[in-house]
Amino acid sequence: MGKIAFVFPGQGAQRVGMAREFYDSCAASREVFETASNAAGYSLEEICFSETLPDESGAAVPNTKINQTRYTQPTLLTASLAILAAVREAGIRADMAAGLSLGEYCALTAAGSFSVSDAVRIVCQRGIYMEEAVPTGGAMTAILSRKPIPIEEICAATEGQVSVANYNCPGQQVISGEKDAVDRAAAKLLEAGASRAVPLVVSGPFHSPMLRGAGEKLAVLLADQKIQAPGLLVVSNVTGEFVSDPEEIRTLLGRQVCSSVRWQQGVEHMIEAGADTFIEIGPGTTLTNFMRKINRGVRALHVETPEDLQVLRETL
Repeated sequence: MGKIAFVFPGQGAQRVGMAREFYDSCAASREVFETASNAAGYSLEEICFSETLPDESGAAVPNTKINQTRYTQPTLLTASLAILAAVREAGIRADMAAGLSLGEYCALTAAGSFSVSDAVRIVCQRGIYMEEAVPTGGAMTAILSRKPIPIEEICAATEGQVSVANYNCPGQQVISGEKDAVDRAAAKLLEAGASRAVPLVVSGPFHSPMLRGAGEKLAVLLADQKIQAPGLLVVSNVTGEFVSDPEEIRTLLGRQVCSSVRWQQGVEHMIEAGADTFIEIGPGTTLTNFMRKINRGVRALHVETPEDLQVLRETL
């Protein structure tokens, strides 16, 4: 019999209103938000659900906080965990878990390595560290290709700081670093056969060595954090393999913000371990779409709304 894997999206999947229907209809989901807001010290519900927020004068202005890294990360984490609470209440369990970048904290919380409160507190600081560490002139570009291209070699041979930030799925990687270097590398990759180079709207060169300072601060924070051995098989973004030792988890999370995210490799590792059903928990279907490019032989499902959860219950 095949195994189930829960997968959680990363920053960029957030939207106003995410998990609202679960908050309104599921007591376990509301409890996650309440616990998380207490840990954050401010209302995650307000940021997550409100189209407008009051400015300093009290006037209503469009909600931009949800897209500010220091608020995006705890808000998206909480929304995904609130949906997870409803999935579990429906009796659906997983054998393994993984998350893209920020989503790795959801996976570790799902596996029992962190409590909701601890995960939120860590991620609040992670967002601040990443926001403050962002240097000027950083950029990220998605590289799309229909054939293999020597992306690592081209980045290494390009003047300036540029490296692979994400190995998402066959035909899609992301490069990150200094803007001029990213632009030069993207041009070379197009010459080498890439079909498109799409600049991403991001606030910094995430998952590149330029974020090393944020990783070092996060490592100091994690040094004092109690981490339980996961009760599920959990994949590390940094290695693309399972990680179970709390000390190794601590080390790899410190490295994660300035290292490549090996998403495709991690998914392939889970399939080799028997996973044949992947359930994306959280807003959007980015990971579900990646899955269809990584391996069409497995089931790729997602839960964003109560209607999705009902479909999932009928499918499994």
